[in-house]
Amino acid sequence: MYTFLTILIIIAALLLILVVLVQKPKGGGLASQFSSSNLAFGVKRTTDFIEKSTWGLAIAIIILALASNFFAGTTEEGAKKAINADQLENTQGATPTTPAQPQPAQQAPPVDSNK
Repeated sequence: MYTFLTILIIIAALLLILVVLVQKPKGGGLASQFSSSNLAFGVKRTTDFIEKSTWGLAIAIIILALASNFFAGTTEEGAKKAINADQLENTQGATPTTPAQPQPAQQAPPVDSNK
């Protein structure tokens, strides 16, 4: 499911790039490029369609990204990798919880006073 959502995000992103490139600053865009089609749709309808498709694609990318985040860690293999990575991180950066016990000092052998 995660792969499917990732592919949908890529397709929506490419479509969004194309829609944004068709637009022109200040609303000129596609409406001014195709003057013959303006007779059928009208200038206002063409710019409304492009603006709505831009917002729709942007919202779709956000929703798909959130959905892919939901499905990202649901596989057992992915969960095991995440747990192992957490355990590895904890053991590498961990400090000992109990301080090291000081070693008793070596005592000199007793002096034999009988000699």
